[in-house]
Amino acid sequence: MGLNFRTSASPLLAALLLGLGTGGVPAGAGTSEPLAQARPAARPATYTNPVIPDDFPDPFILRVGSTYYAYGTNSGGVDLPVLKSSNLVNWQRVGEGMGRLGAWATGGYTWAPEVARTGAGYVLYYTARHVESGRQCIGVAVSRLPTGPFNDTSKAPLVCQLDLGGSIDASPFQDRGGQRYLYWKNDGNCCGQFTGIWVQKLSADGLKLTGKPTDLIYNGALWEGNLIEAPQVYTRANKYYLFYSAADYNSDTYAVGYAVASSPTGPFRKLSREEPWLATKGKVAGPGGQGIITDGKGNPWLYYHAWTAGQIGYEKGGQRSMRIDALTWKNGLAVLKGPSLTPQVAPARP
Repeated sequence: MGLNFRTSASPLLAALLLGLGTGGVPAGAGTSEPLAQARPAARPATYTNPVIPDDFPDPFILRVGSTYYAYGTNSGGVDLPVLKSSNLVNWQRVGEGMGRLGAWATGGYTWAPEVARTGAGYVLYYTARHVESGRQCIGVAVSRLPTGPFNDTSKAPLVCQLDLGGSIDASPFQDRGGQRYLYWKNDGNCCGQFTGIWVQKLSADGLKLTGKPTDLIYNGALWEGNLIEAPQVYTRANKYYLFYSAADYNSDTYAVGYAVASSPTGPFRKLSREEPWLATKGKVAGPGGQGIITDGKGNPWLYYHAWTAGQIGYEKGGQRSMRIDALTWKNGLAVLKGPSLTPQVAPARP
């Protein structure tokens, strides 16, 4: 008959007969450590747009080490709003980044700032009202810190195409070989002219233009309306992608397109002639003012502003809040996972 462990064998013998050690561990497995417990995989961090819910139009993001800095068009009485973040999702307001405007400019119309780090420090390219002509022109200011204050000591604008309506939306770009370029838009829609995207070489410190300007693309597609603007160039796989915004910023017609070239100076070919690449969808209205930033793993993200449907336009109390969405490429074409309003996997931290 079978053994009754309670009466016929000692606890130690019973354990041995069952193939167990005294600690209840399978024999031969050792008793120095308990068996590892399987843990559920950690869920990835998520975010939900907009990441900056307040009015923050024409955003630009600069990464310095493990910190991101965001700059926007004047808003709330601040000429150069500056925010910072460690993850592209949670943003903290720093405050006013503008120190002194150029002697040629007046405040209150400071648009579309972008910043590059050069040997001169942090170099800000900004649009402001040209006092003498009343047009918008482009200036350059410098700071020791990415948060400012940025000071422009110039007596004249860096770019000011008065015969073409003025110049706005400057965007610096540095090619792989180190050559710097500045892209911008002539403000022809102010006075019944075509608008175009231009490029010109910059000096190594980013403070001066060199050579001659080259016009790259003009408005002409039906969806673009009477303007194209907000250029920014991104390079990958030996191609140069020129993203731009078009149509009326104060409506749901505002949208984003892009063109491609094999050189930073073109010629560029539009890949969004019939319809925009990024347009109003659902509650996300009039997306634009776009740019590209990489996360801690080198993955590209598109950042942009947009209205919320039902609150389109400042006269209706609307705000152009900032959003981000993951950007990929398929067969050489840009593919955006958005515009999104539901929880998405967050960017990797630097």
